[in-house]
Amino acid sequence: MRNLSIVKKKFFDYVDHIVENNKISHAYIIEIDDYDSDMIDIYDFVKMIIFNKKHDDLDRINDGIIKFIDNNMYPDIKLIEPDGNNIRKKQLLELQKEYSNTSLLNNKRIYIIKNAEKMNQASGNTILKFLEEPEDNIVALLLTDNRYNVLETVLSRCQVLSLKEADLMDEEEEQFLEFLKFVVNPKEFFKKYNYFINNYITDKNIAKSKLTQVESTIIQYLNNQYFGEEFNDKISDILDQIEEKKLLDYLSTIEGELPKLEYNINYKMWIDSLFSKLIIGG
Repeated sequence: MRNLSIVKKKFFDYVDHIVENNKISHAYIIEIDDYDSDMIDIYDFVKMIIFNKKHDDLDRINDGIIKFIDNNMYPDIKLIEPDGNNIRKKQLLELQKEYSNTSLLNNKRIYIIKNAEKMNQASGNTILKFLEEPEDNIVALLLTDNRYNVLETVLSRCQVLSLKEADLMDEEEEQFLEFLKFVVNPKEFFKKYNYFINNYITDKNIAKSKLTQVESTIIQYLNNQYFGEEFNDKISDILDQIEEKKLLDYLSTIEGELPKLEYNINYKMWIDSLFSKLIIGG
């Protein structure tokens, strides 16, 4: 097995987890640095999905299918690249037509779209059918060097992963800051519901952890405001935009709702209720 950078090890640790627990999503946006080098990792991910194996186990697979994948001859993997400057509607219609037929191999079917940010409105609308009505045996891997250049309608329906080396130091902080923005601007939550659920609070425990972190952050920020002390600049840039009364209302709502999560089986209904109350309270 190749030596991996810290970022790539983190990527495959996560992928190991979702493969091992049969939690493969129907669609991923994967941020990459370089197509020439990172495609090796993308195809390792593909092999993990097809063989249902962890990353370290790939080298132990003695199967002719591996050679077909490596030589771009595996019939249930479709690679789509820009036609000129765009991913065109015609390319995605052909993909849908091809994947409407039953797989001869009775396994996962995977399509990879390189430079997903080059989908225009027409091609983006075409791919939404796959993303909004996913089939269990079809997985989308949409590759880009910047997720925010991908159409919002597409981005919101995908889980985001990253192979970008530059993301290592700030990734967790950036994710929390983006999550914090949602909480203190709760109307945005319902505009980006799928993106929010897929990327920030994918299960009950994560929801509890992240909301607890938001709660403690707001408390710390308010305490520092009262005592005139400096606080994290990036967090302050977000919370300085919110009136103190609103922050206190948000804090009160979160504090009141968090204990209910322990007894709420359907955490998504709990999240809907929480953000509805945040909107009313704000």
